Amino acid sequence: MNNSWLNPGLLGLTILALLAGGVAHLLDHGLLASQLWSGSALLVAALLLVEIILRLLRRELGVDLIALLSILGAVLLGQALVAAVIAVMLASGRTLEYFTSQRAERELKRLINRAPRFAWRLQDGQLVQIPVEQVALGDRLLLRMGEVLAVDGELLSANASVDESALTGESLPVSYAAGATLRSGGVNVGAPFELRASHTAEQSTYAGIVRMAEAARQSRAPFVRLADRYALALVPLTLLIAGAAWLLSGDPIRALAVLVVATPCPLILAVPIAIMAGISRSAHRGILIKDGATLEALAAAQILFLDKTGTLTTGHARIQAVESAGVQSQEKLLYLAGSLAQASPHPISAAIVQAAQKGTRPLGTPQQVREQPGAGLQGEVDGHEVRIGALEFVSPGAETDAWAQSVLRRMDYQAAGGSFIGVDQTLAGAVLFADPLRMESPHALRLLRRAGIHKIIMLTGDRPETAQMIGLAAGVDEVRAGLDPAAKVAAVLQGREQGKTLMVGDGINDAPALAAADVGIALGASGATASSEAAGVVLLVDRLDRVAEALQIARRSQRIARQGVLVGMGLSLLAMLLAALGYLPPLAGAILQEGIDVAVILNALRALGGGLHNGAGKALEGERIDRLKREHDDLAQPLEAVRTLARQLPKQTTEQARTALDSLVRLLEEKLVPHEQNDEDQLYPLLARHLKGDDPLAAMSHTHREIFRLVKLLARMNADFSASSTAPSTEDIQAMLQRLDTVLALHFAQEDELYHNLDRR
Repeated sequence: MNNSWLNPGLLGLTILALLAGGVAHLLDHGLLASQLWSGSALLVAALLLVEIILRLLRRELGVDLIALLSILGAVLLGQALVAAVIAVMLASGRTLEYFTSQRAERELKRLINRAPRFAWRLQDGQLVQIPVEQVALGDRLLLRMGEVLAVDGELLSANASVDESALTGESLPVSYAAGATLRSGGVNVGAPFELRASHTAEQSTYAGIVRMAEAARQSRAPFVRLADRYALALVPLTLLIAGAAWLLSGDPIRALAVLVVATPCPLILAVPIAIMAGISRSAHRGILIKDGATLEALAAAQILFLDKTGTLTTGHARIQAVESAGVQSQEKLLYLAGSLAQASPHPISAAIVQAAQKGTRPLGTPQQVREQPGAGLQGEVDGHEVRIGALEFVSPGAETDAWAQSVLRRMDYQAAGGSFIGVDQTLAGAVLFADPLRMESPHALRLLRRAGIHKIIMLTGDRPETAQMIGLAAGVDEVRAGLDPAAKVAAVLQGREQGKTLMVGDGINDAPALAAADVGIALGASGATASSEAAGVVLLVDRLDRVAEALQIARRSQRIARQGVLVGMGLSLLAMLLAALGYLPPLAGAILQEGIDVAVILNALRALGGGLHNGAGKALEGERIDRLKREHDDLAQPLEAVRTLARQLPKQTTEQARTALDSLVRLLEEKLVPHEQNDEDQLYPLLARHLKGDDPLAAMSHTHREIFRLVKLLARMNADFSASSTAPSTEDIQAMLQRLDTVLALHFAQEDELYHNLDRR
């Protein structure tokens, strides 16, 4: 019975009957008191009987049978007051469950209830309010301040400020510029803006989120059903103990006392509340878990599979160069590739389109497009057959082509990705791009290991050389490259033979692998629509470290649920033995059982709280973090200057080299060294208070000292380089520059990661 008024009303009625019977008893109206007490108890018994019959019709047998027997036994034995107290106990337990489950579902209900019902459509110069179901593709919509975005779409206005905290848990509004893609579910917190609908309401991001939230609210985890089976074992055990107590003592009251304290409310209540609280806690953090079964499987995970593009890396590829094999110009190749790439949602295709749109020529319309996932894309553009993708897909058998080999070697050296371009069945060129590692990826993988993941495997369709570089930088255990979607599925299925598996992908092209894993996790809100059927978990925040947080929440929720089962059953069994031995009369047993109910429910509600430790203390203020990042960005100039001179020094004349080195040393001494010294003296002591450990920044302080040492050595070499008698060789100077470049690059990457992970807005 889920009526919002039923359980509180039943509790009020049973308490009123108990108090009224008490007053009647004090006024020596014993019969009236007995009738009031028995009447309220029998009303609860009738409700239990209806529920038991309904469950039997579903071929389920719950432990409510013990509660029903205890009420009927008390009435038949003339223990009307005991029956009334049992009724109050059961009604209060049901009411507590109702209110606590409401609190546990709060975040899910917040997501569901805020779904917009109407939208404002601009039509023939008029503003018309329409139901969201009537929004069509291409409709121009107006979003006024405070309104929720009803559908996904393209921003037509110059800018927009959107509060996405209900989706992501991130408190700060997000600013968008014209042409940006906006997700439904956010709230306009700025000036009104116009949006062109790119999806219908049913197909939009927020609709997928609402469907998953509804599924989570309606679900019952396997652990909940397992708890029912554990509790069901109490029925024959309770009857056995009660019968033995009656038989050995000759007193039926002892049997009644056993039935009273055997009512396993803790077992019934603790598990669903803890599981739902865990799901709600996750939703608050922008982690949408489909159902209780998914949360339990997540808690048991041991092996993690990760897609590379858009998961370990940002998925926001940046085109570095367009290479021509000599037949077509670079501009023509980019035009053809960009025109064809418009037909694919893949992040690399989006990057190619973005680069091509900067050209002088509008992109063409691709025809007869066919995409082979994991391999490439083909179609017709302006009468040309165009292919983009892997070398084998674009030009089978071209692995021995000298030009292709030179491009592949360059990709290896630069740890870059690339898509080859074929025009009219001829290898014509290639697009080289960089897809940088997510800032939080190494930290997230460390958190996942601490959360209990034993093995981390990266799956990708990229070439092994490029994939290995990303894998090494992220810190995965194993890299499997050159895989098509079927091979990814096979890898995940093989992993399931070794333990519970997680598969994390971007939710766009990884649906088969997500479905193959015990738990599929779609990274980014696009997964709410693209892979909601395949993924059991969708991260509404585009951050990989939320996977570790989801795992921590799941394990903590299950641990709390298990505690409720074991402690609740243990206390009930102990109380049954005491009651059987005559040390616990029925009335005292009912009161004791009520205390156990409250304690177990409060314990289950702990799953709503934090208890998550990422190794960092209190987060720094967002403004301070932003200032640190800006200061770091300002140091890009000396870092690039070191790298450039290290590369160009052997090609320069002696005079050019002296001038360039002297200029570089002055730049380092005036800009880099003071900044790093200030970090060492002031910033690091501050950061240490926000981190765990006795000296959490010891390694980075050591790097500071190495930077100071190398700059000092470089300054000495610069001074010596001006004196011909003691001048060092250009080879020695180049080696020193390369060493400094390596240390600076590593140090800057570590600080960027540190600031990123301290920023938990």
